[in-house]
Amino acid sequence: MLDLVNLTKRYHDLTAVDHLNLHLAPGEIFGFIGPNGAGKTTTIKMLATLLRPTEGDALVDGVSVVAKPEQVRSLIGYMPDNFGVYDDVKVWEYLDFFASAYRIPREQRSSLIGDVLALTDLRIKRDAFVEELSRGMKQRLCLAKTLLHDPPLLLLDEPASGLDPRARIEMRELLKQLRRTGKTILISSHILSELADFCTTVGIIEAGRLVASGSVEEIIQQTGLTRTLELRITAGLERVETVLREVEMVRDVVVDADAGTCAVSFAGELDDVADLLKMLLDDGVRVVQAMESASDLEGLFMRVTRGQVA
Repeated sequence: MLDLVNLTKRYHDLTAVDHLNLHLAPGEIFGFIGPNGAGKTTTIKMLATLLRPTEGDALVDGVSVVAKPEQVRSLIGYMPDNFGVYDDVKVWEYLDFFASAYRIPREQRSSLIGDVLALTDLRIKRDAFVEELSRGMKQRLCLAKTLLHDPPLLLLDEPASGLDPRARIEMRELLKQLRRTGKTILISSHILSELADFCTTVGIIEAGRLVASGSVEEIIQQTGLTRTLELRITAGLERVETVLREVEMVRDVVVDADAGTCAVSFAGELDDVADLLKMLLDDGVRVVQAMESASDLEGLFMRVTRGQVA
């Protein structure tokens, strides 16, 4: 659905995006992650045909953003980081205006607007003025606008920025729903943990260069980063350290007898985690809870980046 081939953008002596190569299969949710100033927005603007690459190209469903930008625009839904809405119009009027801009026939617009309002849970606000909406609702309205022409590829630049926790969760569930309808989604963020639980793949960009890409699991293996397992144990805690020290992939074990927990620094993959837990259970250790610490995701980001900006 999306191929970046040495995609590059320079501004005089500044290289904002430096020879990016990337492949997204249909139906993927790709988390485009990096610090502020890394080149995320510049990359997305080139994919949205708002900036012309200095070098290289990007193909959306086989169509070049350089050679055929008009054709690409019919294939993408672009939601910028600073979304634009018109305050002095009603919600349905806002969507009708963009439906017209997408050349959707007038007789189809009413049902189509109803569909995108239902998908983004804004039906109750159909006749409200845009200026009356909360920030979260405005962002959902902007997303509804990007869906009007049913594009196969969505380019979402920091769509959860500035949202409260509930609105972030609602946005995340909406993106999962869009994936189930067959959409391919590229979503940017500078918060890895925000994306890791629903993105199929992630890419980390720094100073204009893609420093790592793949599933979170693959990047952990590429970087040699250990994962931290948090275990809650109700029986056999005194034997845990003895058992785990015999496992080659275990790097460290920290037991908290008072809390009944154990933190395990572990270099294995997910299947290895299952084997490790089975080993404990077979030894009579009752593990009632096992989860991977979110700090591993932050550690992954810190491992592959150096704090540089373009």
